[in-house]
Amino acid sequence: MWDYSETVKEHFYNPKNAGSVTEANAVGDVGSISCGDALRLTLKVEPDTEIILDAGFQTFGCGSAIASSSALTEMVKGKTLDQALEISNQDIADFLDGLPPEKMHCSVMGREALQAAVANYRGEVWTDDHEEGALICKCFAIDDVMIRDTIKANNLSTVEEVTNYTKAGGGCSSCHEGIENILSEELAARGETFAPSAIGKKEGFVNLAETKAEPTPPAKLSTVQRILKIQQVLEGLRPALQADGGDVELLDVEGKNVYVKLVGACSGCQMAAMTLGGVQQKLIEELGEFIKVIPHTERPVEIAGV
Repeated sequence: MWDYSETVKEHFYNPKNAGSVTEANAVGDVGSISCGDALRLTLKVEPDTEIILDAGFQTFGCGSAIASSSALTEMVKGKTLDQALEISNQDIADFLDGLPPEKMHCSVMGREALQAAVANYRGEVWTDDHEEGALICKCFAIDDVMIRDTIKANNLSTVEEVTNYTKAGGGCSSCHEGIENILSEELAARGETFAPSAIGKKEGFVNLAETKAEPTPPAKLSTVQRILKIQQVLEGLRPALQADGGDVELLDVEGKNVYVKLVGACSGCQMAAMTLGGVQQKLIEELGEFIKVIPHTERPVEIAGV
């Protein structure tokens, strides 16, 4: 489990400003459910002063995504739009007394949602620039522009840090070479040399450049092993759901799609999307690949003879 601060836990278990704002006049949508995280930020802005009177969020994602969204809505209320735009993703993480490095992409998503909402209020066409550059990570649809901007804004220097902040490289890992090329260019621009074998610069990480052993890539699971692993992860999550009167059942696995059935209190619950997001995030972490968790009600129906 990640080491979450008490503030993160508070904003996850008791999120502030969840839901859409009544009479909102600014809306920002970022992310994609197909990529595992999505956020809609709604704001009520006073036209004469551009002060944010109220803010709300709706998110699909893990606990850190919920906490980051909740924190953001608290941070922007009472600020003018220009003041709110000065909030960085690091400010969101600091407000939460820190986020695990692997979850920093959640604060980046919050920052982008704020930019999108402000642009929407001002009648501007906002673009996240993700389609302006070459697509680097196909698993999560992250392009060259976003990776470069995030490296610059957060002073990143390793592939692992890029993955933590953007999710790029967190799936099949085939894009790691492309990320390394971008890091080489960006570090050279700030007078540094990129070390491909460096895992991380933060305390607790190991620099493999100082060791002789090469990291051993995880063994690829067979189809049966993969399904058993998915079932094992779900079994580990069931006690917590059952304690709240709910449960989850694995129905089928088709490639990256995992079809599940929420039962009991989880079925029809307003937090069902968040529950599915948490299950999805846990599967991604345990399998080391992108997994999309889909409720069985959304499974395509096969028609006989077609």
